[in-house]
Amino acid sequence: MKNVEMTVEGTMLTIKVDLAKEFGPSASGKTIIVASTEGNVTIPNRQEKVGLNVYRKK
Repeated sequence: MKNVEMTVEGTMLTIKVDLAKEFGPSASGKTIIVASTEGNVTIPNRQEKVGLNVYRKK
């Protein structure tokens, strides 16, 4: 994962992303990647999965 932090307290999932970070352009070159789970990942100590992409226009 890039710039994604997930925590679970009880049944609440919290996702933290630093919006000041950048990881370069997307494959198409139209956006700048800020954070990504890089596909679907399992939530810590759970069966559920999450897929997240955060990006901004170039």
